[in-house]
Amino acid sequence: MSVWQNRSRFFKCAAGAVGALSLLAASACGTSGSGDEVTLRLSHQWPKPKGDDGDFRSLTAEKFADLVDEKTNGKVNVKIYTDSSLVDSKEQYQAIKRGTLDMSVYPLDYAAGEVPQFSVTLMPALVKSHQQAQNWQESEIGTKVEDIAEDNGLKILTWIWNAGGIGVKDGDPIISPDDVNKGDVVRAAGPWVERMLKGAGFSITSMASSEIYSAMQTGTLDVAVTSAGSFRSYRLHEQTDSYTSPTENTFWFMFEPLVIGTEQLDKLSTKEQEAIIEAGEELQDYVYKASEEDDGKTEKVFKDAGVDVAQIDDDAFDKWQDASKPIWDQFGEDVKGGQELIDLALEVPTD
Repeated sequence: MSVWQNRSRFFKCAAGAVGALSLLAASACGTSGSGDEVTLRLSHQWPKPKGDDGDFRSLTAEKFADLVDEKTNGKVNVKIYTDSSLVDSKEQYQAIKRGTLDMSVYPLDYAAGEVPQFSVTLMPALVKSHQQAQNWQESEIGTKVEDIAEDNGLKILTWIWNAGGIGVKDGDPIISPDDVNKGDVVRAAGPWVERMLKGAGFSITSMASSEIYSAMQTGTLDVAVTSAGSFRSYRLHEQTDSYTSPTENTFWFMFEPLVIGTEQLDKLSTKEQEAIIEAGEELQDYVYKASEEDDGKTEKVFKDAGVDVAQIDDDAFDKWQDASKPIWDQFGEDVKGGQELIDLALEVPTD
Protein backbone atom coordinates (compact mmCIF):
# COMPACT_ATOMS: atom_id res chain seq x y z
CA MET A 1 0.00 0.00 0.00
CA SER A 2 1.37 3.43 -0.97
CA VAL A 3 2.22 6.18 1.46
CA TRP A 4 -0.62 8.20 -0.06
CA GLN A 5 -3.18 5.45 0.63
CA ASN A 6 -2.03 5.22 4.23
CA ARG A 7 -2.79 8.85 4.81
CA SER A 8 -6.25 10.10 5.76
CA ARG A 9 -8.34 11.15 2.77
CA PHE A 10 -9.58 14.67 2.58
CA PHE A 11 -10.47 17.04 -0.22
CA LYS A 12 -9.41 20.64 -0.56
CA CYS A 13 -12.62 22.30 -1.70
CA ALA A 14 -12.35 25.43 0.46
CA ALA A 15 -14.01 28.47 -1.03
CA GLY A 16 -11.62 30.99 -2.50
CA ALA A 17 -8.81 28.51 -3.23
CA VAL A 18 -6.06 30.36 -5.07
CA GLY A 19 -5.28 29.39 -8.65
CA ALA A 20 -7.60 27.46 -10.94
CA LEU A 21 -6.46 23.90 -11.49
CA SER A 22 -6.01 22.68 -15.02
CA LEU A 23 -8.50 19.96 -14.28
CA LEU A 24 -10.86 21.18 -16.94
CA ALA A 25 -13.99 19.73 -15.36
CA ALA A 26 -13.09 18.66 -11.83
CA SER A 27 -15.43 16.37 -9.91
CA ALA A 28 -17.47 18.30 -7.36
CA CYS A 29 -15.64 18.31 -4.00
CA GLY A 30 -14.07 14.95 -4.76
CA THR A 31 -17.26 12.92 -4.44
CA SER A 32 -17.26 9.65 -6.32
CA GLY A 33 -20.77 10.17 -7.61
CA SER A 34 -19.94 12.98 -10.03
CA GLY A 35 -20.53 12.28 -13.71
CA ASP A 36 -18.32 15.09 -14.98
CA GLU A 37 -15.40 14.29 -17.25
CA VAL A 38 -11.93 15.37 -16.17
CA THR A 39 -8.91 16.27 -18.28
CA LEU A 40 -5.44 16.07 -16.77
CA ARG A 41 -2.55 17.78 -18.55
CA LEU A 42 0.68 15.77 -18.56
CA SER A 43 3.83 17.44 -19.88
CA HIS A 44 7.31 15.99 -20.43
CA GLN A 45 10.44 16.80 -22.40
CA TRP A 46 10.91 13.72 -24.59
CA PRO A 47 9.89 13.13 -28.19
CA LYS A 48 6.58 11.54 -29.06
CA PRO A 49 7.27 7.83 -29.64
CA LYS A 50 6.95 6.37 -33.10
CA GLY A 51 5.83 2.84 -32.32
CA ASP A 52 6.84 0.66 -29.39
CA ASP A 53 10.56 1.32 -29.89
CA GLY A 54 10.33 4.99 -28.97
CA ASP A 55 11.61 6.70 -25.83
CA PHE A 56 10.30 4.53 -23.00
CA ARG A 57 9.56 7.56 -20.81
CA SER A 58 7.28 8.94 -23.50
CA LEU A 59 5.75 5.49 -23.95
CA THR A 60 5.16 5.31 -20.19
CA ALA A 61 3.05 8.45 -20.36
CA GLU A 62 0.98 7.02 -23.21
CA LYS A 63 0.47 3.68 -21.47
CA PHE A 64 -0.57 5.50 -18.30
CA ALA A 65 -3.14 7.57 -20.22
CA ASP A 66 -4.57 4.41 -21.79
CA LEU A 67 -4.82 2.67 -18.41
CA VAL A 68 -6.56 5.63 -16.79
CA ASP A 69 -9.03 5.85 -19.67
CA GLU A 70 -9.78 2.14 -19.27
CA LYS A 71 -10.11 2.22 -15.48
CA THR A 72 -12.40 5.27 -15.45
CA ASN A 73 -14.47 4.30 -18.51
CA GLY A 74 -13.33 7.43 -20.26
CA LYS A 75 -14.24 9.84 -17.47
CA VAL A 76 -10.62 10.86 -16.88
CA ASN A 77 -8.64 11.90 -19.94
CA VAL A 78 -4.87 12.35 -19.69
CA LYS A 79 -3.77 14.78 -22.39
CA ILE A 80 -0.06 14.44 -23.12
CA TYR A 81 2.24 17.23 -24.28
CA THR A 82 5.61 15.92 -25.54
CA ASP A 83 8.84 17.80 -26.31
CA SER A 84 8.19 20.43 -23.60
CA SER A 85 5.52 21.79 -25.95
CA LEU A 86 3.30 23.00 -23.09
CA VAL A 87 5.78 23.77 -20.31
CA ASP A 88 9.57 24.11 -20.40
CA SER A 89 11.29 21.02 -18.98
CA LYS A 90 12.79 22.87 -16.01
CA GLU A 91 9.53 24.67 -15.15
CA GLN A 92 7.15 21.74 -14.84
CA TYR A 93 7.30 21.58 -11.04
CA GLN A 94 6.45 25.27 -10.74
CA ALA A 95 3.58 24.80 -13.21
CA ILE A 96 2.17 21.94 -11.14
CA LYS A 97 2.45 24.06 -7.99
CA ARG A 98 0.63 26.93 -9.73
CA GLY A 99 -2.08 24.59 -10.94
CA THR A 100 -1.48 25.24 -14.65
CA LEU A 101 -0.17 21.69 -15.13
CA ASP A 102 -1.36 18.49 -13.48
CA MET A 103 1.20 15.77 -14.21
CA SER A 104 4.67 15.13 -15.55
CA VAL A 105 7.37 12.56 -16.12
CA TYR A 106 9.73 14.74 -14.19
CA PRO A 107 13.36 14.62 -13.00
CA LEU A 108 13.03 15.61 -9.34
CA ASP A 109 16.49 17.18 -9.36
CA TYR A 110 15.13 19.87 -11.70
CA ALA A 111 13.24 21.25 -8.68
CA ALA A 112 16.28 21.20 -6.38
CA GLY A 113 16.40 24.98 -6.40
CA GLU A 114 13.18 24.94 -4.39
CA VAL A 115 13.59 21.55 -2.70
CA PRO A 116 17.35 20.94 -2.28
CA GLN A 117 16.75 17.46 -0.84
CA PHE A 118 15.56 16.30 -4.27
CA SER A 119 19.20 16.28 -5.43
CA VAL A 120 19.82 13.05 -3.54
CA THR A 121 18.08 11.43 -6.54
CA LEU A 122 20.87 12.61 -8.86
CA MET A 123 24.00 12.33 -6.75
CA PRO A 124 27.19 11.14 -8.52
CA ALA A 125 28.07 7.47 -8.01
CA LEU A 126 25.50 7.03 -5.25
CA VAL A 127 23.57 4.52 -7.39
CA LYS A 128 25.61 1.98 -9.32
CA SER A 129 23.16 -0.25 -11.16
CA HIS A 130 19.52 -0.70 -12.13
CA GLN A 131 19.04 -3.26 -9.39
CA GLN A 132 20.27 -0.85 -6.75
CA ALA A 133 18.07 1.90 -8.19
CA GLN A 134 15.03 -0.36 -8.03
CA ASN A 135 15.85 -1.27 -4.44
CA TRP A 136 15.30 2.34 -3.41
CA GLN A 137 11.55 1.98 -3.75
CA GLU A 138 11.28 -0.60 -0.95
CA SER A 139 14.03 0.93 1.23
CA GLU A 140 13.85 3.64 3.87
CA ILE A 141 15.35 6.15 1.46
CA GLY A 142 12.43 5.52 -0.90
CA THR A 143 9.89 6.28 1.81
CA LYS A 144 11.84 9.41 2.67
CA VAL A 145 11.86 10.61 -0.94
CA GLU A 146 8.12 9.98 -1.27
CA ASP A 147 7.43 11.91 1.94
CA ILE A 148 9.56 14.87 0.83
CA ALA A 149 7.82 14.89 -2.55
CA GLU A 150 4.34 14.85 -0.98
CA ASP A 151 5.27 17.53 1.52
CA ASN A 152 6.21 19.66 -1.49
CA GLY A 153 3.12 18.99 -3.58
CA LEU A 154 4.01 15.93 -5.68
CA LYS A 155 2.63 12.39 -5.50
CA ILE A 156 4.91 9.79 -7.09
CA LEU A 157 2.85 7.35 -9.14
CA THR A 158 5.57 5.34 -10.90
CA TRP A 159 9.25 5.12 -10.03
CA ILE A 160 11.39 5.76 -13.11
CA TRP A 161 15.20 5.63 -13.09
CA ASN A 162 17.48 6.35 -16.02
CA ALA A 163 21.08 5.25 -16.34
CA GLY A 164 23.42 7.69 -18.05
CA GLY A 165 26.26 7.34 -20.51
CA ILE A 166 29.18 9.51 -21.64
CA GLY A 167 29.54 10.63 -25.23
CA VAL A 168 32.79 12.15 -26.58
CA LYS A 169 32.77 14.28 -29.72
CA ASP A 170 36.39 13.58 -30.71
CA GLY A 171 38.42 11.09 -28.75
CA ASP A 172 38.53 7.82 -26.85
CA PRO A 173 35.91 6.65 -24.35
CA ILE A 174 35.95 8.11 -20.84
CA ILE A 175 35.88 5.10 -18.53
CA SER A 176 37.39 6.50 -15.34
CA PRO A 177 38.32 10.00 -14.08
CA ASP A 178 41.86 9.27 -15.31
CA ASP A 179 40.59 9.55 -18.90
CA VAL A 180 39.38 13.14 -18.60
CA ASN A 181 41.13 15.63 -20.89
CA LYS A 182 41.54 18.61 -18.60
CA GLY A 183 39.54 21.59 -19.76
CA ASP A 184 37.20 19.71 -22.11
CA VAL A 185 33.69 21.18 -21.98
CA VAL A 186 31.09 18.75 -20.64
CA ARG A 187 27.34 18.91 -20.33
CA ALA A 188 26.03 16.99 -17.36
CA ALA A 189 22.61 17.29 -15.75
CA GLY A 190 22.63 17.77 -12.00
CA PRO A 191 24.52 20.42 -10.01
CA TRP A 192 26.20 17.88 -7.72
CA VAL A 193 27.27 15.73 -10.68
CA GLU A 194 28.69 18.87 -12.25
CA ARG A 195 30.73 19.58 -9.12
CA MET A 196 32.22 16.11 -9.24
CA LEU A 197 33.07 16.43 -12.93
CA LYS A 198 34.60 19.86 -12.40
CA GLY A 199 36.81 18.33 -9.73
CA ALA A 200 37.83 15.67 -12.26
CA GLY A 201 39.08 18.38 -14.63
CA PHE A 202 36.15 19.26 -16.90
CA SER A 203 34.85 22.70 -17.75
CA ILE A 204 31.09 22.75 -17.21
CA THR A 205 28.26 24.05 -19.37
CA SER A 206 24.51 23.67 -18.95
CA MET A 207 21.88 22.97 -21.59
CA ALA A 208 18.82 20.82 -22.19
CA SER A 209 19.49 17.33 -23.52
CA SER A 210 17.67 18.33 -26.71
CA GLU A 211 20.41 20.93 -27.34
CA ILE A 212 23.38 18.54 -27.09
CA TYR A 213 23.31 17.52 -30.76
CA SER A 214 23.70 21.05 -32.12
CA ALA A 215 26.28 21.95 -29.44
CA MET A 216 28.45 19.01 -30.48
CA GLN A 217 27.85 19.74 -34.14
CA THR A 218 29.11 23.31 -33.76
CA GLY A 219 32.07 22.29 -31.60
CA THR A 220 30.95 24.16 -28.49
CA LEU A 221 30.64 20.92 -26.53
CA ASP A 222 33.28 18.20 -26.23
CA VAL A 223 31.57 15.67 -23.94
CA ALA A 224 27.99 14.94 -22.96
CA VAL A 225 26.61 13.06 -19.99
CA THR A 226 22.92 12.26 -20.19
CA SER A 227 20.56 9.31 -20.02
CA ALA A 228 20.94 6.39 -22.41
CA GLY A 229 17.40 7.09 -23.59
CA SER A 230 18.28 10.64 -24.54
CA PHE A 231 21.46 9.50 -26.33
CA ARG A 232 19.25 7.37 -28.55
CA SER A 233 16.20 9.66 -28.85
CA TYR A 234 18.33 12.62 -29.91
CA ARG A 235 20.51 10.55 -32.28
CA LEU A 236 23.74 11.54 -30.58
CA HIS A 237 25.58 8.65 -32.26
CA GLU A 238 25.77 10.99 -35.25
CA GLN A 239 27.94 13.43 -33.28
CA THR A 240 30.15 11.19 -31.12
CA ASP A 241 33.32 9.21 -31.74
CA SER A 242 33.04 7.25 -28.50
CA TYR A 243 30.36 6.29 -26.02
CA THR A 244 30.64 4.89 -22.49
CA SER A 245 27.58 2.72 -22.02
CA PRO A 246 25.87 2.19 -18.62
CA THR A 247 25.20 -1.49 -19.32
CA GLU A 248 27.74 -2.49 -16.65
CA ASN A 249 28.06 0.43 -14.20
CA THR A 250 27.53 4.18 -14.26
CA PHE A 251 28.09 7.15 -11.96
CA TRP A 252 24.95 8.85 -13.35
CA PHE A 253 21.50 7.61 -12.38
CA MET A 254 18.62 10.05 -12.56
CA PHE A 255 15.23 9.63 -10.89
CA GLU A 256 12.46 11.05 -13.07
CA PRO A 257 9.16 9.60 -11.87
CA LEU A 258 5.64 9.92 -13.17
CA VAL A 259 4.06 12.43 -10.79
CA ILE A 260 0.79 14.24 -10.17
CA GLY A 261 0.25 17.34 -8.07
CA THR A 262 -1.16 16.47 -4.64
CA GLU A 263 -3.75 19.24 -4.91
CA GLN A 264 -4.78 17.98 -8.31
CA LEU A 265 -5.09 14.44 -6.98
CA ASP A 266 -7.15 15.62 -4.00
CA LYS A 267 -9.56 17.34 -6.39
CA LEU A 268 -10.52 14.00 -7.96
CA SER A 269 -13.17 11.66 -6.62
CA THR A 270 -12.17 8.69 -4.50
CA LYS A 271 -12.68 6.30 -7.40
CA GLU A 272 -10.69 8.50 -9.74
CA GLN A 273 -7.84 8.75 -7.24
CA GLU A 274 -7.76 4.98 -6.94
CA ALA A 275 -7.71 4.60 -10.73
CA ILE A 276 -4.80 7.05 -11.06
CA ILE A 277 -2.77 5.34 -8.32
CA GLU A 278 -3.50 1.83 -9.62
CA ALA A 279 -2.51 2.78 -13.17
CA GLY A 280 0.83 4.09 -11.92
CA GLU A 281 1.49 0.96 -9.87
CA GLU A 282 0.59 -1.35 -12.75
CA LEU A 283 3.21 0.31 -14.93
CA GLN A 284 6.03 -0.26 -12.44
CA ASP A 285 7.30 -3.60 -13.74
CA TYR A 286 7.14 -2.38 -17.33
CA VAL A 287 9.13 0.74 -16.50
CA TYR A 288 11.92 -1.04 -14.66
CA LYS A 289 12.32 -3.55 -17.48
CA ALA A 290 12.10 -0.90 -20.21
CA SER A 291 14.71 1.31 -18.55
CA GLU A 292 17.20 -1.55 -18.30
CA GLU A 293 16.53 -2.70 -21.86
CA ASP A 294 16.96 0.86 -23.09
CA ASP A 295 20.64 0.81 -22.15
CA GLY A 296 21.24 -2.20 -24.37
CA LYS A 297 19.24 -0.74 -27.25
CA THR A 298 21.27 2.45 -27.11
CA GLU A 299 24.55 0.56 -26.96
CA LYS A 300 23.58 -1.41 -30.07
CA VAL A 301 22.64 1.75 -31.99
CA PHE A 302 26.04 3.28 -31.23
CA LYS A 303 27.95 0.11 -32.10
CA ASP A 304 26.05 -0.28 -35.35
CA ALA A 305 26.92 3.33 -36.20
CA GLY A 306 30.63 2.58 -35.78
CA VAL A 307 31.02 4.49 -32.51
CA ASP A 308 33.71 3.19 -30.13
CA VAL A 309 31.71 1.75 -27.21
CA ALA A 310 33.09 0.94 -23.74
CA GLN A 311 31.76 0.19 -20.26
CA ILE A 312 32.71 1.23 -16.73
CA ASP A 313 34.07 -1.82 -14.90
CA ASP A 314 34.04 -2.17 -11.11
CA ASP A 315 37.54 -0.73 -10.67
CA ALA A 316 36.69 2.34 -12.74
CA PHE A 317 33.42 2.80 -10.85
CA ASP A 318 35.34 2.78 -7.57
CA LYS A 319 37.42 5.69 -8.91
CA TRP A 320 34.28 7.64 -9.79
CA GLN A 321 32.93 6.92 -6.33
CA ASP A 322 36.15 8.16 -4.72
CA ALA A 323 35.80 11.36 -6.75
CA SER A 324 32.20 11.67 -5.59
CA LYS A 325 32.57 11.17 -1.84
CA PRO A 326 33.64 14.79 -1.17
CA ILE A 327 30.50 15.87 -3.04
CA TRP A 328 28.33 13.69 -0.80
CA ASP A 329 29.99 15.25 2.23
CA GLN A 330 29.29 18.73 0.90
CA PHE A 331 25.64 17.84 0.24
CA GLY A 332 25.39 16.55 3.80
CA GLU A 333 26.73 19.83 5.15
CA ASP A 334 24.84 22.23 2.88
CA VAL A 335 21.37 20.67 2.66
CA LYS A 336 19.01 20.31 5.59
CA GLY A 337 18.72 16.60 6.33
CA GLY A 338 21.24 15.92 3.56
CA GLN A 339 23.54 13.67 5.59
CA GLU A 340 20.62 11.47 6.63
CA LEU A 341 19.61 11.10 2.99
CA ILE A 342 23.13 10.13 1.95
CA ASP A 343 23.39 7.62 4.80
CA LEU A 344 20.04 6.04 3.93
CA ALA A 345 21.00 5.81 0.24
CA LEU A 346 24.26 4.06 1.15
CA GLU A 347 22.25 1.41 2.99
CA VAL A 348 20.46 0.33 -0.19
CA PRO A 349 21.73 -3.08 -1.35
CA THR A 350 23.39 -3.29 -4.77
CA ASP A 351 21.87 -6.69 -5.62
